[in-house]
Amino acid sequence: MPAKYTLVIGTASWSSWSLRPFLLLHQAAIPFETVMIPLRQEQGKSKKAILKHSPSGKVPLLKITERGRTLKVWDSLAICETIAERHPRAGLWPANAAARAIARAYAAEMHSGFANLRDQLSLLFGQRAPLPDLRKETSREIERIIALWNEALKAGKGPFLFGRFSIADAMYAPVVSRFETYGVKVPKPLRTYMDRILALPGMQAWGEIARKERQTGLPDAPATL
Repeated sequence: MPAKYTLVIGTASWSSWSLRPFLLLHQAAIPFETVMIPLRQEQGKSKKAILKHSPSGKVPLLKITERGRTLKVWDSLAICETIAERHPRAGLWPANAAARAIARAYAAEMHSGFANLRDQLSLLFGQRAPLPDLRKETSREIERIIALWNEALKAGKGPFLFGRFSIADAMYAPVVSRFETYGVKVPKPLRTYMDRILALPGMQAWGEIARKERQTGLPDAPATL
């Protein structure tokens, strides 16, 4: 029997890290279930709930159940790499070795960098908010992302960063949402790329979860995740 995948995620309106593997699984047409843990609950309830699933105390976490055993994989990039390894036919990294190396560098830079962008432009998925006065460091990070997208789209000739959809696109999908929320201006080819990402079924599904969250009520202060 095929493995059963269960993705433990946080509040969709805020959890950019949870969005990444969620989108990847959707795009690769891999069946999975989700366990939602509301974030920012009082008295550390969110942390306690997450620790029941994830040893890191953070979301997301992927549970892979097969042959009566369950493997737990935490961290967005580690989860994405595991999915790509287990499903090579999905082509979640570029087939060309050089392009694959650069795509990995893109994903890793997103994973470890852009702290000012995360701080000033919190994920508010599917919402609109005024663009704050950006620090110089934040503006430089936005310029860096625009340069990265431009280079990859030109080299790979689209429609995604490295031709077909890859882990690199999943890693930058929350940035697309942030740019959309705060009205960050980008060149026309990048606007087309953003629209393409926003239209993906996985992004639409995530947006539906976020809409339902807002209907039931969320704490006032957004989480920077």
